[in-house]
Amino acid sequence: MAASGHATQKEGSLMADEQIYDVMILGSGPAGGTAAIYTSRAGLKTALVTGPVPGGQLTGTSEIENFPGFPQGLKGPQFGELLEQQARRFGTEFIFDIITAVDLSVRPFVLRAEEAAYRCRALIVCTGSSPRRLGLAAEREFTGRGVSYCATCDGRFFEGKTVAVAGGGDSAAEDASYLARLAGKVYVIHRRGELRAHAAMQKKVQENPKIEFLWHSVIEDLKGDERGLRRIVVRDVRDGAVKEVPTDGLFVAIGHTPNAGLFKDSLELDAQGYIVTDRLTRTKVPGVFAAGDVADPHFRQAITAAGTGCAAGMEATRYLEAEGE
Repeated sequence: MAASGHATQKEGSLMADEQIYDVMILGSGPAGGTAAIYTSRAGLKTALVTGPVPGGQLTGTSEIENFPGFPQGLKGPQFGELLEQQARRFGTEFIFDIITAVDLSVRPFVLRAEEAAYRCRALIVCTGSSPRRLGLAAEREFTGRGVSYCATCDGRFFEGKTVAVAGGGDSAAEDASYLARLAGKVYVIHRRGELRAHAAMQKKVQENPKIEFLWHSVIEDLKGDERGLRRIVVRDVRDGAVKEVPTDGLFVAIGHTPNAGLFKDSLELDAQGYIVTDRLTRTKVPGVFAAGDVADPHFRQAITAAGTGCAAGMEATRYLEAEGE
């Protein structure tokens, strides 16, 4: 999508008592929290708007074991709390609000919520992405208790167990291949009779003896107990036959949706809806940066989000220094 509404140097009208931040950050996950640490430590007046999920998507993760520096692992909500504490230590102001509109055509930029408006000289977008869900009533009940949206995050909890992967694209095939190294058995559940993954990946998973395919099948329901997920109810789309498949885990791999809709008219988005940046996290609008999953369709890991958050924080600092702010 072509960029539109690029910022100009004209000043937006200001109220006499209106506060202007040096940097505002949208999103409080690893990218946003890390960016806040860097800009606040640089002495910039920084505000972080948490959005609808304070702490980001990781707050729904039961255990994080692959973030460097925590050899015993830590809970998702704990990770978010530690990030907030560290950012607050350096002076970051946390605003528990949801931005509903932006104007990047004026300087300072204007961000509007339902009952408030904010202004900033630099903006870092860290709004993340949301996994596409199956839409089952029981899906939320078992999320974190057998249902996962990240094989590399949670696969190790299913060593030697039986798991299933929902989907038929590259992500599903990659997840199945990864899980087959850990689990005892992997089912791939796909509504078509063949995968959509590229040929080399299809060959790899189809030749893996640990992987069994349930073709022409959709997941109708999830069943379990106090311990978590135990069975998946699968329906054959050809004849309507229903069966239950015993499994300890389900990995939903049907894609992600970047949370970038707020910027569809002001920033350049790629064909999948991710914010387009250069290698320095800069968008097409000077003074606007993007980090984490909202600009990363590939890795979607806490550590890569934190890394780009660091880069965005440093670049925002350099931008303001060059502007003489």
